[in-house]
Amino acid sequence: MLSLRTKVVLSNMLSCLLAAMAGALVWLTLGDNSLWLAVLLMLAVCYFCSMWLTKRLSDSLQALEIGLLNFKDNDFSVSLHPYGEPQLDALVSLYNQASAKLRSERQFIYQRELMLDKVIQNSPNVMLLVDDSQRVIYANGAARHLFNHGVKVEGMLLPELIAILPEALKTALNSEQEGLFSMGSSSGDSIDENDVETWHISRGRFTQNNQQHHLILLKQLTKELNRQEVAVWKKVIRIISHELNNSVAPIASMVNSGRFLTQHLDNTKLQLIFDTIENRTSHLSQFISHYAQFAKLPLPQKQLIDWSKMTQQLAQQYPFQVLSSLPQMPIKLDAVQLEQVLINLLKNAHESGADADSVALIFEDITHPVAGLLIKVNDQGSGMSSEVLSQALLPFYSTKQSGTGIGLPLCREIIEAHGGRISLQSRPEGGLSVKVWLPAQQS
Repeated sequence: MLSLRTKVVLSNMLSCLLAAMAGALVWLTLGDNSLWLAVLLMLAVCYFCSMWLTKRLSDSLQALEIGLLNFKDNDFSVSLHPYGEPQLDALVSLYNQASAKLRSERQFIYQRELMLDKVIQNSPNVMLLVDDSQRVIYANGAARHLFNHGVKVEGMLLPELIAILPEALKTALNSEQEGLFSMGSSSGDSIDENDVETWHISRGRFTQNNQQHHLILLKQLTKELNRQEVAVWKKVIRIISHELNNSVAPIASMVNSGRFLTQHLDNTKLQLIFDTIENRTSHLSQFISHYAQFAKLPLPQKQLIDWSKMTQQLAQQYPFQVLSSLPQMPIKLDAVQLEQVLINLLKNAHESGADADSVALIFEDITHPVAGLLIKVNDQGSGMSSEVLSQALLPFYSTKQSGTGIGLPLCREIIEAHGGRISLQSRPEGGLSVKVWLPAQQS
């Protein structure tokens, strides 16, 4: 097989030969006076023959040039066809392989960008990108919700966005510092205007296209801190329950053995001692079981609730008034766990010193901004001080002489396992209002 270079040389030689033959033929035919005509004919024949013989090479190089210009414009869709020339076809094959590789990599990068954008847009963390002039370049869904009620904020100035924000958030954004700060609840599912949320702000800076960009990240830490706090309490409870059970079981066994060994003595004082030990160990076992229930709460088994049946069952234990229509919104909850929550809340309402007739249960279907169900348990009892309200949902905290301090924390654990929230508020007319918010869409 001849090389492309050899073929080009032979083509030039053939063109020259054909030109010489044409010129000689004209010169011999027309005589000496036709020398200049013969020379011009030779040049023309040589030119056109060379052009014709090298046409394939010229076309292939031109196609390759166009393809490379497309690469420069980030267009990798063009493929070249083979020309039947091995060296040219090898070059075409390499070009087509490069084009296919670049198309594949660009598609891969595009898919990753889509996935990354999807993750960022659905992230609960607020992400905001601004340039040196404080103009917003990019904002995810959480940022639009926080700053502009879900409306697009790209192109707006950051000072205009933060002008109407809570003072604590405004201060954090205007400051160049990073770290934790607290502010009133800004979430759409807030059930208590007095809720305080803990946030963390962090900042980043990078250069792109010779322009300085500033990245602002805001993360809501309230739920995360609450989860960590509950996890610590659960670990403590499991350790204490384990150690107490290891002591209670042998004591109960020894009491039974003591009764058997001394049954013939007929000693009333001895029987009183055994009865006392048995009663106290039984009470301690029940005490431990209450805490174990909190520490080993199973995951909710969700299904549609029959509210009529549930309210009838609740009324048999603790009477109350239903001051609203029953929920109409279809919502899946764990009926057993929710019933336990409402029993605890109704029990607390009756033990608050309120008249039985004043205890009320209220349902509200919420559609905006987040669809869900709001349940209120109201009473007209003695209420709670601000100090008690701030600690009532903590494990072990109780104002009752015989209370375990586990009822409200168990309610909170159940509600948060459903993706909801619980809060306590003093009522202006006296008494307490416990609000439970449960989202309609749950994972």
